[in-house]
Amino acid sequence: MQIRKLTFAAIACATMLAFVQEAPARAGEVTAGDLLITQAWARATPKGAKTGGGYLTIENKGTSPDTLIGGSTDVAGGVQVHEMSMDGGVMKMRPVENGLTIEPGKTVKLAPGGYHLMMMDLKQPLKRGDKVPVTLEFEKAGKVTISLDVEGVGAQGPAGGSSMGGKMQMKKMPDHSGMKM
Repeated sequence: MQIRKLTFAAIACATMLAFVQEAPARAGEVTAGDLLITQAWARATPKGAKTGGGYLTIENKGTSPDTLIGGSTDVAGGVQVHEMSMDGGVMKMRPVENGLTIEPGKTVKLAPGGYHLMMMDLKQPLKRGDKVPVTLEFEKAGKVTISLDVEGVGAQGPAGGSSMGGKMQMKKMPDHSGMKM
């Protein structure tokens, strides 16, 4: 009887594990003053590319605005905050003059097609799976180092970036209540 209970428990555990999917871990959260920085990632670049894009989310939990001025990294000659926009059907990209302000209580997402970090004069290609340390500079919070997780060339977001916020997602489990012991 004891062996049957253990066998049932093992089968139940194996079945449950088969139905649970855990999203891959995301880049860690980093706090800088009143700012919370999450979902830091970059796209892989082809060989010979001189620029690369970095993306992240910045939440201002404080009561006063702060401004992302720029940054630096050992893999590039410089890091600027850029904005991509459409003007009369033409896509334009330009540096953000005077930095990117994050208002109190607001969240700013740097993502493909909008605000992003532009790594200029890359010294080497960004390869999928790499982690790129970048030091961001904020007007009030100062300098903070983050790590960009490098995703595929055409990635639209960080790995594990789901609507569940990286939490476990569980599918409906089959009903085993009629199982005989």
